[in-house]
Amino acid sequence: MKRLAAVLLTCLVITAISQAESRTDGRKGIVLAHPEQAGMGQPFLVRLTSAQAFDRVSVHWMGRVVVPSVAQWKQCHVAIAMLGTDVLTIKPGTQTLLVRAWSGGKETVWHRSVKIVTRSYPRQELSLPSKMVSPPGAELERIKAERIRTQKAKNTWSDQRLWRLPFHQPVGGKITSTYGLQRVLNGKPKDPHRGLDFRAPSGTAVEAVADGRVILAESHYYAGNSMYIDHGNGVISLYFHLSEFEVCQGDIVKRGQIIGRAGCTGRATGPHLHLSISAQGQLVDPAPLFEETTDQLIR
Repeated sequence: MKRLAAVLLTCLVITAISQAESRTDGRKGIVLAHPEQAGMGQPFLVRLTSAQAFDRVSVHWMGRVVVPSVAQWKQCHVAIAMLGTDVLTIKPGTQTLLVRAWSGGKETVWHRSVKIVTRSYPRQELSLPSKMVSPPGAELERIKAERIRTQKAKNTWSDQRLWRLPFHQPVGGKITSTYGLQRVLNGKPKDPHRGLDFRAPSGTAVEAVADGRVILAESHYYAGNSMYIDHGNGVISLYFHLSEFEVCQGDIVKRGQIIGRAGCTGRATGPHLHLSISAQGQLVDPAPLFEETTDQLIR
């Protein structure tokens, strides 16, 4: 009992120190940490820490149930889930966060709220070939079929979490277009930009942001040569406009491994890399995932 108490104290102290500004709650030896608010389109983390092993953990967010894998850290059992919202569909307001944890055969339930706050994004006007803004009828079936496959890929779930923060930057070039840009193409308002564009001449090596498995690698009408990598627990990275693939669908890749080459395929005004991150099917802003640690994304 003394050892268990010491381990629990260690878990509580670790959480208290690293999450001084987080919303935390300890019940039956389990500590929950999550932010009270998040910007529209911004990712955030939920973390459960316990001195005793979890039998099961589930996180319910925006109609999706997430069952995060559990790791051990400093004699504590830790479960982390990446959540967020998509700037295309989210509105300011309060969203419900439901967390359930089973330990020693007993269940603990938390009902929490996360306030989604307004975040302003700049406007960007681009000129493109007309067929890339309003595709010819002959391409509509292709586009529809690609949308079905990519939607399935974005919603992929695998049990083992392979990602860690901060992510590895896929190319060395600077960011030329940020997430959330309100795009106007050939004078017509279109969906906001739901990723980051990096400057990358054709042939530039593109590297994986984290360990994972390639779940889709094919040519698409709008995104050109595209690759989707599953990093586990509902986190998927998307790489668009590639000139070529260096790995194939089904391959296991490591963080920093070359997975393709930058290019100008699909709807693009010049060579670059477009990167998106899907967290539980929501395309979130990738930028914080390259800049911040786990602790920072819980505050």
